Amino acid sequence: MAISLYDASVAGFIQSLQGVAHFLEKGRAHFADKEGALAEIVDARLWADMLPFRFQIVSVVHHSQGAIEGVKKGTFSPRVELGPQDYAGLQKMVADALAALKAMTREEIDALEGKDMAFEFRDVKLPFTAENFLMSFSIPNLQFHATTAYDILRSKGAPLGKRDFTGPMRIKK
Repeated sequence: MAISLYDASVAGFIQSLQGVAHFLEKGRAHFADKEGALAEIVDARLWADMLPFRFQIVSVVHHSQGAIEGVKKGTFSPRVELGPQDYAGLQKMVADALAALKAMTREEIDALEGKDMAFEFRDVKLPFTAENFLMSFSIPNLQFHATTAYDILRSKGAPLGKRDFTGPMRIKK
């Protein structure tokens, strides 16, 4: 059985973003009564030379919804702005990306298969097909940044487990 580009990308992006939305909400609830804790989380890092929590969440959105937008236009570049500076803004960004991904149709995404596109950053231009870009660049980056955000919340004491990360599985109906 062949798997469609939609199933390999957008369906997985939705699942991952649902997991991120869930652990963000669980973290918000845990830290809500601790004054200043959510502001601290937004700037938290696992290590001094890593980018902060807010960057991790912005990157999750950029490597899911932003990746599809990049494939559609034929180019994808790293995001330079840090996005929302507060926890609620990050949650809204994830919710908006989820809504945008859920609005995409299987037909429009499957039609992108084989399309030429490029990753561009400064003087680097890497050529890809849509499916190779999504499978070998965007999905690994999305998972890296989602894991890092989860780990930051967990390291700060949020009561999270694996099920909080994975999002709803696509089980047979």
